[in-house]
Amino acid sequence: MSNSQVSLNSASVVDLLSNNGKREVVVVKVGTSTIMRGEEEEGDIALSTLALLIDTLVALRHAGFHVVLVTSGAVGLGCKRLELKRRPESLSARQALAAVGQSSLMRIYEGLFGYVNQHVAQVLLARGDIAKRHQYFNAKSTFLELFRLGVVPIVNENDTIAIEELRFGDNDRLSAMVAGLLDAKWLFLLTDVDQLYSADPRVDSSAVPIDIVKDIDSLAIHTGSGTKGGTQWGTGGMHSKIIAARLATSSGVTVCIMNGRKPENMLNFVVSIGQKGIGTIFLPQEKIIRGGRKRWIAHGLKPSGTIYIDEGAEKAIQNKKSLFAAGIRRVEGYFDSDSAVRICNLSGQEVARGLVNYSSDEIDKLKGLHSEMQTEYLGYDGPAEIVHRQNLVDKPSGCNE
Repeated sequence: MSNSQVSLNSASVVDLLSNNGKREVVVVKVGTSTIMRGEEEEGDIALSTLALLIDTLVALRHAGFHVVLVTSGAVGLGCKRLELKRRPESLSARQALAAVGQSSLMRIYEGLFGYVNQHVAQVLLARGDIAKRHQYFNAKSTFLELFRLGVVPIVNENDTIAIEELRFGDNDRLSAMVAGLLDAKWLFLLTDVDQLYSADPRVDSSAVPIDIVKDIDSLAIHTGSGTKGGTQWGTGGMHSKIIAARLATSSGVTVCIMNGRKPENMLNFVVSIGQKGIGTIFLPQEKIIRGGRKRWIAHGLKPSGTIYIDEGAEKAIQNKKSLFAAGIRRVEGYFDSDSAVRICNLSGQEVARGLVNYSSDEIDKLKGLHSEMQTEYLGYDGPAEIVHRQNLVDKPSGCNE
């Protein structure tokens, strides 16, 4: 691999750096289907594709961007090292193989980045690592310090120890979380097709390509009900990428789904957003989650239960008011105070998400009551609000599942 197989011309660099000198963040997620050639070759590493990807990432850095690489492939490489023909189904087996493959994965990246004198750092994350507010912001501080040092963070889910309920589920969602955490400008989801289609073009000859998605909620396509996609070595698929796009665009990130075999197209994308043929571009949503604390509530926490509210409480939340007991009609699930909960109307539609001041048992006692009656029913003084406005996130389409 040469020191500069891929580059931006000087005029493009000047244009890209003219935004008050601010270095924008680019997050790139590469899937197992790109890293490994496929089951017909028994999981051989696609070194030429990875080399071109790394040349592209380094070119972006030279153009003044901060770059984060979110990578899959640890389990697939573990299978290759142990000469397994198929990916195992059990969580414990996948975790063991992730432990085997992760060192190989980083060794490959360190070698390829080393050819172009670029330092890298391994960052392993599980959903539980960012469930607490201070951990969420500590993670951001670590990324920013790596940027300051001129290092490219290479992120993967901590598959080895993450339990099922504290997993992101796939690295598409993880990359969306990282993009939101870092206020990224762009998120590239590299896959094994050129872009999003109205249906799977491998099985439906009438499928048509989709260039730009302005309103993700109005997107009507068929991606299949499962999450399997790409090769047998991976866990993602187009369905998970659309979920990731929904999450990221709710934080103001522009998302592009594109072919991982043509990573140099990312350079064309940052120079000319909207250029056809590069991939499918998802524009940021009109209603985005602003502020780190709100994004932590929406993206970092998994809801422990659900509170159902009446029409009056729903309107109050829409008018940026807190949630009080008088508007609550039903509580579902068991949770403690300071837990994240969904807040739904009586039709079951989620309208907000927030951190509660009381446990599920306490809220069940208080539901329907006015605030001045709370002390009498609880036997002690407490906050008037069940969920304070500062701990409420109006439900955009990008709240995490």
